Order: sequence, then C-alpha cells, then structure tokens
Amino acid sequence: MKSTWFKDSVIYQIYPMSFQDSNHDGIGDLNGIRQRLPYLKNLGVDVLWLNPIYKSPNVDNGYDIADYESINPDYGTMEDFDNLLSDIHENGMKLLMDLVVNHTSDQHKWFQESKKSKDNPYSDFYVWRDPVDGHEPNNWGSYFSGPAWTYVPERGQYYLHLFAKEQPDLNWENPVVRQHVYDLMKFWLDKGVDGFRMDVINLISKPEGLPDAPMPEGGEYGNVEPLVADGPRLNEFLQEMNREVLSKYDIMTVGEMPGSTPEDATQYTNLDGTELNMVFQFQHVNLSPNPDARLGKYIDSKIKLPELKQALSRWEEDLDGKGWNSLYWNNHDQPRAVSRFATDDPKYRVRAAKMLGTTLHFMQGTPFVYEGEEIGMTNNHFTKLSEYEDLEVKNLYKQAVEDEKIIKPELFMKYVADRSRDNARTPMQWDDGKNAGFTDSEPWYRLNPNYPEINVKQAVDDKDSVYYYYQKLIKLRHESELIRYGNYELLDPTDDEVFAYKRHYNGQTLLVISNFTDKEVSRDYGQDAADELLISNYEDKSENLRPYETRAYLFK
Repeated sequence: MKSTWFKDSVIYQIYPMSFQDSNHDGIGDLNGIRQRLPYLKNLGVDVLWLNPIYKSPNVDNGYDIADYESINPDYGTMEDFDNLLSDIHENGMKLLMDLVVNHTSDQHKWFQESKKSKDNPYSDFYVWRDPVDGHEPNNWGSYFSGPAWTYVPERGQYYLHLFAKEQPDLNWENPVVRQHVYDLMKFWLDKGVDGFRMDVINLISKPEGLPDAPMPEGGEYGNVEPLVADGPRLNEFLQEMNREVLSKYDIMTVGEMPGSTPEDATQYTNLDGTELNMVFQFQHVNLSPNPDARLGKYIDSKIKLPELKQALSRWEEDLDGKGWNSLYWNNHDQPRAVSRFATDDPKYRVRAAKMLGTTLHFMQGTPFVYEGEEIGMTNNHFTKLSEYEDLEVKNLYKQAVEDEKIIKPELFMKYVADRSRDNARTPMQWDDGKNAGFTDSEPWYRLNPNYPEINVKQAVDDKDSVYYYYQKLIKLRHESELIRYGNYELLDPTDDEVFAYKRHYNGQTLLVISNFTDKEVSRDYGQDAADELLISNYEDKSENLRPYETRAYLFK
C-alpha cells in the first residue's frame, strides 16, 4: 500500500524513560506520555516516535531487546500501550515504533539457545565464527569500543556484536531469522501502529568472508563502518521486508543508516516505494570529528558553517525527485541542537533555537523534533565520569584514558561534555517545581540544573517562546506545498556567517536567511522585493541581520 502522508508530517520523538513519570518510580512511562498528549497535539505534530519500550535489561537503554512482544515493566503493561495507541489516534496523531533488528539482547531466548551448542534450532540465528590462531576471527572493533567479538566456551566460538557484548548481531543470512523479524513487525502493525524507525538497519548485511577492517593510526581495532554499512544484500533484504510486510500496511518507515551516502539513499527511499520512505543520515552530525580517529566524535570544536551547509544541501539536492529526506538537528544519540549548532550563551539561546528551527523546517523532507527541542533545552555539561550513564562514554574512557592513555582525563571529560549522548537523555523539563515536574520521586537520571529557567510552563506562558515559534513553523509547513515539496537552491556556499537558501514550487519562491553568529551582519538577497515576511525571530524590522536572526520570505 503506497502512501505519501509521511511527506506532509512533522514527527516528535519521545525518549520514554525521560519524558513523564506517572507512577512515582522516577522513570518515565506510557501513562506519562498519555498525560502529555494534549501538549503534543497543541504543538501541532502529526506523528510520535517512541524509543524502544520493549522488555530489556537496559544495558544500552532499551536498544538491547530481550522480548520484542512484551512491554518493559518500567514503562507499564501491554494494556497501557493499547490505551496509549488508542488515545494517540483519537487525538489525530500517529505512532512510530523503534524497530531494533540488527541485534538483540544476549538475554533474548534466541541467543540463550543459540549459545548452548552448534546443533540446536537457534544455532544459526547469530553470527558465530571459529577462533583464528586462538583469537578473534578478524580485527573488527565495536562501535562502543573494544573488540566486536566475544568468546563463548560452550560453543568454542566467537559471536559478533557491532555494539555492546550484550547486543549480539542477528544473522540476516538465515531466512528463518528474517521471517521471525517480519512476524514481530506484523504483531505491532496489526495492533495499529503506524510505522517504524529502524535502528542501524543498513548494518544487517555483513560483507562476505568478514574481512579485516581498516585500522586507524595507533588503533587496536579496525573501524568497521566502511565494511558493514550498506552491505551486499541490504537492498535485497529491504525489498523482501517491503514485499512481506511494509507494502501491506498504510505506514511510514525511516531507516537509521550510519555511513550512507545520498546515492545509497536514493535506492532505499526510491519513489517506487519498494524499500523504505526515508533514511536518517549522519553527514551533518558527524562534522568536525576528533582528528585522532581513536576518539571518534568526541571533541569540543565548533562546526564550520560552510561544511554544515554543504552536508545538508548535498542531501537536499541529490534526493530531490528521487527519494525523500529526513530533517533533524538532534535525537537521543546527539547532543542538544542549540548547544551543538549555535551557542551556549543564555543571552542568545531563544533566538538561536528559533533560528535553527527555521533553517531546518523550511527544507524539503520530513522534520523530526526531539523532546525538549521545542523549548530550547540545552546540553547538561556534566563534569565527572560518575555523572554519565552512557555505555559509549564509559567504555571509551576505559579504552582511551585508562588502557591506551592517548588522552588526559580532564581533556576527555571536556570533549564528552560537549558531544555525549547523555546531554539529550536528561528528563524533560515541564515546570520549575520539584524535579521539573518530571517525577515527584527520585528521577532515574539527573536533571539539567537550568530547568527553573527553561521549562514547558515558562514556554507556554510566554507568547514569544521557542514553543510558540515551533508551533508556527509546523502550521506554516502544513499550510504550504511550497515548503513541503519545493526544490532547493543553496545561496553563497562559502559564506561562513549566514546560511541562505531558496525553495521553488509552482511559480512561488521561499527565501530563508539565517545568521549563525552573535554579530550583526549585512546581506542582500533581494528580500526587499518579497511579497511577505512569513516568519522571523525578531519582532521589529532591521536592515541588517542581528545575532542569530532568521527570516523566511515569500515571493509569489
């Protein structure tokens, strides 16, 4: 069933454990989300995407699934889920589930059986290999540091885990595994969910022979991404998934695809609808990595605006008329948008958050809003290792600071304070009361201390807040085919202060101008001849662009 409603939608991402606690245990839950549906409906979003809510030991915050057809008791029951889904639909919104099928938890019954021996029905559900000269089968490193292989004495073999050792990779070469995945997808779709965000879905097809990966200079393990991303059978697997499941429902799909290029994405998101609707690409969020590849993304340098423009524009231009784009600044795996892409200066926070919203929401593609982005939440700026919850940070600290001693602890902590995933995982800031209205007991994770100033209550009471600005952006998008479907033209690619672009559709033109600096600058794009100023983050007019000023003009 081919559908295009995803192109007209704005999606709001909820990190369930940090959204709203309803049963006083300090952990967000499904009934907490139900309580906040009026707020989300008022914002104007169309689709809610939930991070994993399945039964899980929570080694990687729910991305290690022990049972795909059970709800994590911390979040409630299946009855709570059914009620939530019903309420979402009654409020005119849709629900997107997180599908995590590159790997399972090592507590999943499939793995528990698989590791027992080489001759049981689940033996071939995972990627097992014999030792080579008494060690791992190849040099692959895990995304979470250390080797991507763990030895199991019962089988006398190693299993592959591209992530934590508690997240063994499924063997997609096995058609029985694929059928089980399709069955669990149907389980949720038959309940009425409206689609899936698919976790690292482009890693499911491993390269034949599992050859060694390129080694970073001075590194102990190979960098797997160039080898495992977009593997040889990926298109085949996605087409089979589409035939068996996706095409039979009126749903939307977005595939998380680290390392993918626009050329790859035009295959996965082709307009024939034979695979997925869109992909999450990483080019813009992977900018300005550490020059030392062993430290990956961790550094505190600011992004260069021409590089950001080039990254976003490449996807806009290359997918136009061939595929479909997803638009996002941040999510549960990325630091807070305003801190990362604009400023941490409280004086400019509101203007900068609105500027980023305008820049993104007026591009071609489906915008994703991450919880708290619509009120301009910021990075937490943790200072001690003990304040981090993220497995990725803890593992890299052990490897880079303690074992290999390639970086001093103080500098490492400075870098992770800027880029850690935990910045996005602090509880939602609802009001200025106890625990920001997230819970009335001890929260599962520390709140950002700025919640008395930055919270939903304050935003809803202030007509000039980021919240109402996002509400207007979403409304403008819903009302305008030019904003939803127009093609894209980047202006002045080398300008390192201003991001300006045009959109064209049916004889109309949209001009978007955003000042990414804290300085006043002057630019002339012929905006004086525009028919209408659609939106701006300053109330009064000015000839020059003031700090973090953004404007969108319509030419009829």
